[in-house]
Amino acid sequence: MNTSATLLPAVVRPAVEDRHWLSSDHCAAPVLDLLDGLGWVIVDTPEANVHATSPDGRVYVGWLPEDTTAWKRGIVWHVRVQPAHGDAWVQEFGIHTPSEAVAGFLAALVTHSPDNR
Repeated sequence: MNTSATLLPAVVRPAVEDRHWLSSDHCAAPVLDLLDGLGWVIVDTPEANVHATSPDGRVYVGWLPEDTTAWKRGIVWHVRVQPAHGDAWVQEFGIHTPSEAVAGFLAALVTHSPDNR
């Protein structure tokens, strides 16, 4: 079978400058906008750290750019989950993790929860 190149789908390769989100800009907006839209309680501290809790209280997200303990461990995002049934678990993201990746993780977490945290 001989297929004309004009009938094949075009391969789309985004330019490197279109992938700016692959590098962390240390901006929490994508995560905080998501959580705010989901009705989470969000509290910021005078030190510029931000703490968010899901409506059911089972998920905590901390953005900790000014927390010395977090920085010593190389993290800026701290996610703690307490399932209704089962053991609590924690996921942390380093200072170079793009906030869009953290937002994607959290979106997947709440999308797959039965009560849509």
